[in-house]
Amino acid sequence: MLKNSMNVAQLLLLQVLLAIVIHISADESFDVRQHLSTVSRYGVVKDISDNSFVPSQITDQCTPIHLNLVARHGTRAPTKKRIREFEALSARLEVLVRDAKEQKQSSDNIPAWLMGWSSPWKGKRTGGELIHEGEDELYHLGIRVREQFPDLFSEEYHPDIYSIKATQVPRASASAVAFGMGLFSGKGKLGTGAHRAFAVTSESRASDIVLRFHDCCQSYKDFRKSQKPTVEKLKEPILDEITQALVRQYGLNFTKQDVSSLWFLCKQEASLLNITNQACSLFRPSEVSLLEWADDLESFILKGYGNSLNYRMGVPLLEDVIQSMEQAIKAKEEGYASGSYEKARLRFAHAETLLPFSCLLGLFLEESEFELIQREETLQFPRKPPTKRNWRGSIVTPFAGNNMLVLYSCVSNNSSKYFVKVLHNERPIPIPGCNGSDSCPFEVFKERIVAPHLKHDYNALCNVNLEQKEKNSAPSKLSQMFSWFFSLRNAVTPAQNVEL
Repeated sequence: MLKNSMNVAQLLLLQVLLAIVIHISADESFDVRQHLSTVSRYGVVKDISDNSFVPSQITDQCTPIHLNLVARHGTRAPTKKRIREFEALSARLEVLVRDAKEQKQSSDNIPAWLMGWSSPWKGKRTGGELIHEGEDELYHLGIRVREQFPDLFSEEYHPDIYSIKATQVPRASASAVAFGMGLFSGKGKLGTGAHRAFAVTSESRASDIVLRFHDCCQSYKDFRKSQKPTVEKLKEPILDEITQALVRQYGLNFTKQDVSSLWFLCKQEASLLNITNQACSLFRPSEVSLLEWADDLESFILKGYGNSLNYRMGVPLLEDVIQSMEQAIKAKEEGYASGSYEKARLRFAHAETLLPFSCLLGLFLEESEFELIQREETLQFPRKPPTKRNWRGSIVTPFAGNNMLVLYSCVSNNSSKYFVKVLHNERPIPIPGCNGSDSCPFEVFKERIVAPHLKHDYNALCNVNLEQKEKNSAPSKLSQMFSWFFSLRNAVTPAQNVEL
């Protein structure tokens, strides 16, 4: 009997030790750089994919005739606002450490890096610029795109054949230049890299409704402002929970704002500086996952599927993409000589551009969810960890994240003559609107994915009741604004209870 009891005890001890080993092993394999939401570096996350998805095979009868690229700028420095926040954090940490010492608390639990920490960006008066790592991301993306589609980029450069467009924001235009240098490297006579000059065009920031539609849409600005408090309320329980845990662990009187700033510092250190043993080390992997989810929830509500306005204001970009494909088909049908028509339209913008464009295509949705957005119905919020979810900012729109739509011409009697293949971050991705395939007959693509969006007019979406507001008196205008505001709030508030 005693022997049996000992065996049971030994077995239980073995199970506990095994659980500890598995837990330690999981922590060691956890790469925080893959969980930084939209602050993720491209090279760290671009190869994360659904291994269960089997891409469609392109037959020898199909050749690419046109490529559309929509890319986010590469890794950038913190903005001026964030630089000021880090300087305030430095002063705040100094106070916390001093208070702990005055209260005669042991400093053994306080991380050494935190005492006397100074922001790496201290004293900088500018921010938001493309950094060297961001240049490298786009430069090598340009090289890989040329290598993947050699037939499309075999022509001598001409701006009408290879159109390169960027927003009128330096980090976006610099990304376009870095990409072009990679794409056309060895094609010119400039310097040791045999580079060549190429044109990058930009529309005025005040009127760029193709690549900065979010900046020109008053309805969206109003919606985003109205939803900010809601988003903060949804994130609050996560910050409360983690703040309490950090206070217990380190004996410092952290506030939610402190934790929010430390989390952003973690993202900047890990992404820009490859430092993961300072701010990031404050958080357990489970806490990182929750903070990542909170960031993803914010992007879902304010920029993604949380409301149809978020992505339907991107209709001018979708129209531009379809127009370029139709022009390529016309050139093919009418037998234009090679080198006499556009073969690629390459665009460089922002997360606020790429993310809605991904939504317009229906990416990162289940089949049933795609049907919901076609009917403009509200989707459920991304699932809370540890449940797996499709919507992750680090995958949807990391630095240098991109969507490529490749138009193929096929010689076949049994299928459509033209196909669209969609690549996200250079990998084929399932399109719910095309029965979960990564490619779609062009006419089906237009009918199922594009047409439902094109019934919406940008000006009608973005300037609600503009004419009436101009005509009516002040009291009436105020009444209309309140009416629209509350109807919009009701339209975007999810019916389900959200587990936080």
